[in-house]
Amino acid sequence: MESELKEMLASLERTGYCQWMKSEGVPIVEGFSVEDVRELELSPWRRLGGSGAFVHLYGMEGQTGMYVAEIPPGGSLNPERHLYEEMICILAGHGATEIWQEGGEKRLFEWGPFSLFAPPLNSWHRLVNGGREPVRLMAVTTAPIAMDFYRNPEFIFNCPFNFTDRFHGEENFFTTSQKFYAVGLQSIWETNFIPDAKEVKVRDDLYVKGTEVGMVQFETSKNGLIGHVADWPTGLYHKAHYHGGGAVIVILKSEGYTLLWPKESGTQPYATGRGEEVVELRWREGSVLSPPGGWFHQHFNIGKEAARQLALRFGSRLFPIGLHQAAKKKTDGVYISVKQGGTMIEYEDEDVEIRRRFEANLKRLGTPLRMAP
Repeated sequence: MESELKEMLASLERTGYCQWMKSEGVPIVEGFSVEDVRELELSPWRRLGGSGAFVHLYGMEGQTGMYVAEIPPGGSLNPERHLYEEMICILAGHGATEIWQEGGEKRLFEWGPFSLFAPPLNSWHRLVNGGREPVRLMAVTTAPIAMDFYRNPEFIFNCPFNFTDRFHGEENFFTTSQKFYAVGLQSIWETNFIPDAKEVKVRDDLYVKGTEVGMVQFETSKNGLIGHVADWPTGLYHKAHYHGGGAVIVILKSEGYTLLWPKESGTQPYATGRGEEVVELRWREGSVLSPPGGWFHQHFNIGKEAARQLALRFGSRLFPIGLHQAAKKKTDGVYISVKQGGTMIEYEDEDVEIRRRFEANLKRLGTPLRMAP
């Protein structure tokens, strides 16, 4: 199955985004996942400043892009603005971001490890390392869509239009909001700044993704590109589900693995003789993965602490994106059983081999099973 995904990735070579990535002169990392994004080898990045690399995983499918950058102590990235959305997660270090609209007053906010924020569309921004250690960050963007349609980096990085409907220089724009509410099967948090994604409080009474899987979805900077944090105890695992491409998952805590298989392999791939089509990805803190569109995927915590994931993806409730909505089949489709027209496999309908392998992994590590029979 991976050979087909490699062919898909190769078919993107002539797109505007892939051509632009190559022109930037930094490494491009491909595959299902990255074992630890904090350890990626980077090279000097003339346009951005600092050093960096692109991450181009199978599951991004030309919908989202990702890069990793490092800022030396006392240094900064170059000021930039662009006509694509971007979500930035600080992986290590402390510093600040200056942000402003063309002709407007500069605003400044500080951040630290696992802070999360999104520069509003086409606003000028500059990241500064305020500490004595290097700052490493990752960003997920909608650059592939912009680059493929406009095919003109000069326009994308130098358009003078100010999107004042998204940001008009508010002094308190990047403060942490307390605006939480529930919509359908989701817990929503509207905030433009998350100080530490490792410490975000998840809603623990809407276990729509599995036993004791708490979750909160955040809406930020009036973007269509948003995200969620999911948290679940050791000895437990998610229900399998699928959706469209473009989602990027970052592991914040614990260790475990994810099983992935194309939906064409069915809800019970081992039982039907298609077990060789199931891919297993091992993960730990710092791992990054991106499930291909239309592939079931299921996350298993076998570590000694609660697992925590940060997912950066489409799916805004406030500003929905059509390609994401259609892939879910229906509103909240990823939380609804395939038997009811959704894209999730309930525990009682999953392949028995999945539970057997999970129990064997737990036994090997001496971790107790907490799943119901």
